[in-house]
Amino acid sequence: MTFIDWAVLVVTTLFIVLWGIWKHRSARTAAGYLKGDQSLNWPTIGLSVMATQASAITFLSVPGQAYEDGLRFVQFYFGLPIAMVVIAAVFIPIYYRLKVFTAYEYLEGRFDVRVRLFAALLFLISRGLAAGITIYAPAILLSSILGWSLELTCLVIGAVVVLYTVVGGSKAVSQTQRQQMTIILLGLIAAGIAAALALPDEVSLGDAVEVAGALGRMNPVDASFALSDRYNLWSGIGGGFFLALAYFGTDQSQVGRYLGGRSVAESRLGLLFNGVLKIPMQTGILFLGVLVFTVYIFSAPPVFWNGPTLERARAAAPAAIAKVEADWNQAVAAREAAARELIRVSNDEVAADGYDQAATTLRDAQAHMNAVRKDAKAEIKAAVPTAELEDRDYIFLDCALAHLPKGLLGLLIAVILAAAMSSIASELQALGTTSTIDFHRRLSKKPIDDQKTVRISMAYTIVWGAFAIGFATFASLLDNLIQAVNILGSLFYGTVLGLFLTAFFLKKVTATPALLAAILAETLVVTLFFATSIGFLWFNVIGCGAVCGLALLFQAFIPAARPPVARGPASP
Repeated sequence: MTFIDWAVLVVTTLFIVLWGIWKHRSARTAAGYLKGDQSLNWPTIGLSVMATQASAITFLSVPGQAYEDGLRFVQFYFGLPIAMVVIAAVFIPIYYRLKVFTAYEYLEGRFDVRVRLFAALLFLISRGLAAGITIYAPAILLSSILGWSLELTCLVIGAVVVLYTVVGGSKAVSQTQRQQMTIILLGLIAAGIAAALALPDEVSLGDAVEVAGALGRMNPVDASFALSDRYNLWSGIGGGFFLALAYFGTDQSQVGRYLGGRSVAESRLGLLFNGVLKIPMQTGILFLGVLVFTVYIFSAPPVFWNGPTLERARAAAPAAIAKVEADWNQAVAAREAAARELIRVSNDEVAADGYDQAATTLRDAQAHMNAVRKDAKAEIKAAVPTAELEDRDYIFLDCALAHLPKGLLGLLIAVILAAAMSSIASELQALGTTSTIDFHRRLSKKPIDDQKTVRISMAYTIVWGAFAIGFATFASLLDNLIQAVNILGSLFYGTVLGLFLTAFFLKKVTATPALLAAILAETLVVTLFFATSIGFLWFNVIGCGAVCGLALLFQAFIPAARPPVARGPASP
């Protein structure tokens, strides 16, 4: 990186961190520290909600996902706008009426403390692990640029986020996310322009889209149905709806963002703002990945994106790797030639009859490249048995380092760090709040005053930060990071959502049937994950449906008193 890049990166990052610490260092009441005194307006809530979800994983992993699979991943978000409407209509008024600090307090009022603690425990497990993955994603970037070890990079990133989260609390997290989201959107626009300019002069943006379409990358909607297919229209609307309903409606890292709103109306507008903008923003990020794909059609990509691992393989088996790289270079040249022929035919009305043949030739060339890359991975694994062969998370990073101009690389890194900090801060603050309110304060035999509640929350935030940093060191063992986070959430979200929907709508169900149903539903989801090939989005539907159905079944056979009426949170 150049001096300009470093200056942009350092100034942007320091401004966000120091501003958050200084502006909100005085929040010392429980309401001020954990809910930001409920003083946030709807634009801040909307940007905070978006920033919490748009982690560094989004900007490192999603373009790599689009590079290999096109725009299909956007279907994952098709159910989100519908979920936002449901949450705004049902969830938010209940949370505000009961004046809860966490979503799980409501479950005790409706059922009992066992159900509350079970739901909160599922949240702590899933979000604690996800926080580690969220730290690992930007560590990939910084460790490659700075030459630091991944362990040290994870430690530095985690420590910086823990610092301003602990000092400033919920309001610091939400307010800094407004600046972070602004930087993220500007950086995305700049990266898209830079990717388009990286195309050869004779290749227009329209030509690039034509080639990408011929190779199956311009595919935002797939109407076919298969339970094993992770991304299609039906899994997006069905499973995606349930996942978004659970994430935004019951996950404390998101609930905590809109509980800080000035009113029900402000929180509703903030969520609906997110519902309107999320799909266009995600489509833009995916299209950026498609642009990167077309850039590398006309400038040779490496056979393996993880450069350090490729170097280790070259050193361990130079002849085998040299041979596969030679085959790769020939396949790359053949694909470029086929792509240029397709562009020529598509722009030449006289030669238009040859388009289908040119497209077939291009697809065959891509298939040959895929086969050579598969062989390369096998040779790399043979040369370096400990090598992790999933390398798509390095694709966007490689393009950024190779093609971005001075200053813009620093801005892009600042974007990724801003996204990382915003998401990690929300997660850690939510983990600290849930540990304090739902476990420590609820189970304490002595009353805990405001100041002690704040100190305890700070301590839990630090503990969860240490846990996330520790787990981040194992994240390299995972598949594509964006999928890893969503799969992890889908293993737990359906069960938690089922508890809330049972509480809201199945008024006859009491605590014990609900708890037994949730335990069995979670067991079912985990079993199906390991024993079947069902697409992970469907686990949200299965888990939720199992809780509701089993709760009704158990209620019919378990004698119980009349269910309690939902009330405010229990006194500590």
